[in-house]
Amino acid sequence: MNCPLSSFLFHRLSCLKMPYTLCEVMCVVNMLIRGIIVYVTVIFAVRLMGKRQIGELQPAELVVTILLSQVASMPFESLEIPLLSILSIIFLLIALEIICSVIGMKIKGFRNLIQGNPILIIKEGKLVQKELKNVRYSVEDLLEALRLKDIFDISQVQFAYIETNGSISVLLKNRFRPVTIDDTEIKTAPCELPCLVVSDGRIVRSELDICGMTEKRIGTILKKEQIRLEDIMLMTAEKGGKYYIIRKEKEG
Repeated sequence: MNCPLSSFLFHRLSCLKMPYTLCEVMCVVNMLIRGIIVYVTVIFAVRLMGKRQIGELQPAELVVTILLSQVASMPFESLEIPLLSILSIIFLLIALEIICSVIGMKIKGFRNLIQGNPILIIKEGKLVQKELKNVRYSVEDLLEALRLKDIFDISQVQFAYIETNGSISVLLKNRFRPVTIDDTEIKTAPCELPCLVVSDGRIVRSELDICGMTEKRIGTILKKEQIRLEDIMLMTAEKGGKYYIIRKEKEG
């Protein structure tokens, strides 16, 4: 006897009437298809949230990220859960995140409610102990956060904030700040942005206009350097005419 296709996909027990190997193959294929669909959907959803590292996520974004990971695992836990329901929940979470972000841009009070406010914990070189207790930050936590900023002496800090994503921002006292070009009054040439114009033997045409480069100019450079295009691993160029080439390593 043959059982319906739906039995293969959602009711594995009913497949016992057929050869075990065929049922197993159908379940595996179904799982793979569901996995691919969920994978693509989650990537698309995360792209909608914007490019941020985990440590840079705001509280609301972190909650959505955790929920997404939980929801995305549901199709693999049970084939009886409709895939459409999972996709609907994923897009609902992303929609809520986008709506909250838009409202937060328009209404400061709502943004403060969802994201919170930066907390000043070191003011004019003095530790604000009350705020430190309010955010439940121990002295050890503060010193560790400063060390991660390459600051091993708290007396060097003029101002320090705990940002809404939990990271710490620090402004050093004047005498401990690194010397800048403005401090020395040294005249420098304008800074140019190097653009990737050749990648793995292929011209990156989308970058040519940014650095004022043309394919003809690249050909002239290659002729001057006596190198073929396909032998270039990486080539960058600047508007001022400066370029940098890394050749491909010879195999063997």
